[in-house]
Amino acid sequence: MVRAGHRRARPWRPLRRISDRTSLRTKLITAVLALVILALLAISIASVAMLRGYVTTQHDGRLQDALYQVDQGAILPLAGYAVPIRGSEMIVAIQPPGAQLAWASNGFPNYGGPGSQEPLPQLPTSANWAASRNGRLITTPAQSGPTSWRVIGETTKDPVSGKTATLVVAMPLGNVGAMTRQLAVFDLIVGGVIVVVLAAVGVAVVRANLRPLDDIEMTAGQIAAGHLNHRVPERDPRTEIGSLGRSLNAMLSQIETAFHAQEKSEQAAHESEERMRRFIADASHELRTPLTTIRGFAEYYRQRGGVTGGREVREEVLEDQNQVSRTNGAAPLSANDYSAEGLTPEELDRIMQRLESEASRMGLLVEDLLQLARLDQQRPLDMAPVDLLMLAADAVQDARIVAPDRPIDLLVAPGAAFLVEGDEPRLRQVIGNLVNNALTYTPPATPVRVKIASGTLTPPAKGDGTPRPAVPAVILDVEDDGPGMSAEQAQHVFERFYRADQARNRASGGTGLGLAIVAGLVAAHGGTVSVRATPGQGANFQVKLPLSPDAQIDDHDRDDHDDRDGPPEPPRPPQPPESDHEESQARTR
Repeated sequence: MVRAGHRRARPWRPLRRISDRTSLRTKLITAVLALVILALLAISIASVAMLRGYVTTQHDGRLQDALYQVDQGAILPLAGYAVPIRGSEMIVAIQPPGAQLAWASNGFPNYGGPGSQEPLPQLPTSANWAASRNGRLITTPAQSGPTSWRVIGETTKDPVSGKTATLVVAMPLGNVGAMTRQLAVFDLIVGGVIVVVLAAVGVAVVRANLRPLDDIEMTAGQIAAGHLNHRVPERDPRTEIGSLGRSLNAMLSQIETAFHAQEKSEQAAHESEERMRRFIADASHELRTPLTTIRGFAEYYRQRGGVTGGREVREEVLEDQNQVSRTNGAAPLSANDYSAEGLTPEELDRIMQRLESEASRMGLLVEDLLQLARLDQQRPLDMAPVDLLMLAADAVQDARIVAPDRPIDLLVAPGAAFLVEGDEPRLRQVIGNLVNNALTYTPPATPVRVKIASGTLTPPAKGDGTPRPAVPAVILDVEDDGPGMSAEQAQHVFERFYRADQARNRASGGTGLGLAIVAGLVAAHGGTVSVRATPGQGANFQVKLPLSPDAQIDDHDRDDHDDRDGPPEPPRPPQPPESDHEESQARTR
């Protein structure tokens, strides 16, 4: 059963293969032309049939009337001869069985004279051919020539011989075949012209309407070549092509977004891996220095035998200790620094101080690393309304205590309360790191200014690239008139373990984590941090944090109160944190 079914389906396989290899344009044009040709053939056949039927049947009523009016007795003597009916093209005759009609030489009463001698109809010769068609009409050709006749017959009897005869009334139709052939040829010519014109128009129309598919094909090729930003031209979405194009564009947008997201994810993973490697290398380098120092002093203590131990110092131990001293920037030691009687209390105190200093430095480095690890883990902050002006005043006061000879000013712009939603210890760390950075990397007499004002903050765009509206913000600037930095240095200043001056020693330089912590903490609070610096003209670190909703409500309430009670009062300058420093109170600008 299955094999027989396959055999029956085999004749269609070549057609299917041809159809699979044929383009859509060719299929559409061929199908349209085939349907048009079939329609024209049907119209031609119907028109020819209608013309033939009209020509052959238009005189049927006259023939039937003439048959009923024939005087058989008057024409029986001329049986076998055709007699024309006066005033018409019809003839009347009695056809004997087995014989054809001929023209009579003389006329009959009430009938016309001799006929026109044109070929008479070719009638059936059987005796009873009209019996089956009694009173019916037939179309027959002439005995010679192209003329056709319309004939009506009726059986009758020959009174002389008593045999059955046929009473015939006929009318010539002319050359009906030639007329129908002319119509058929005309239909073929007109139909051929229509097919040719329709083929040309159909090709143009199909190409025009399938052009969007060409655009889709071209777009698909561009996408396959890697140009993911190409899109199908927009068309009316109410059409099938327009709806398809819109769906394809939406799909391509999602594909492009996913592809770029994957690229960004891969790039971020690669950059994260590179940062992690660099971070581990830098952290190892930073931790190795204090550990080397601690180990060197411990070996020094052991080699000297403690406080009262007495053994001679070897030259290689002295060389190792001098190498450690040169690494830490200390003066090299000589053999006179050692005593055969062991360490003195003064030497032991110096060793303990150095050990404590290096341990403290390593502890600060570990704390910074832990802080960065917490930021990477995105641990939640203890958020609450924080007065940023108070934190700035505290930082300025602390800086004045640390550097009493340096001019450090706090400049406050008039505006609303400088309240932000944040973690107070972390925000203190942000301001403290920026101020300490200015104190550390500028000459001792360089002025430092801390400014605080109101402004706006544009948050980072959403994940899908949609921009966010600007929001009210508090702007904190830490300026200095120090040596500044280049554009390349400013671009990397917030990176971990980055130092603008790679040659700076450990006494005057930090670990390169302070500004990285600032950037991480500000980002965790939904703010931004940036730097504007020019070589030789100082640097300006600017922090923007979103204004607290409480401050915005207070600002609206103050505006309403000012509208009711009169003009607003001028802003009050901030009070110094301690009364002992009234001479250095912050100025307002």
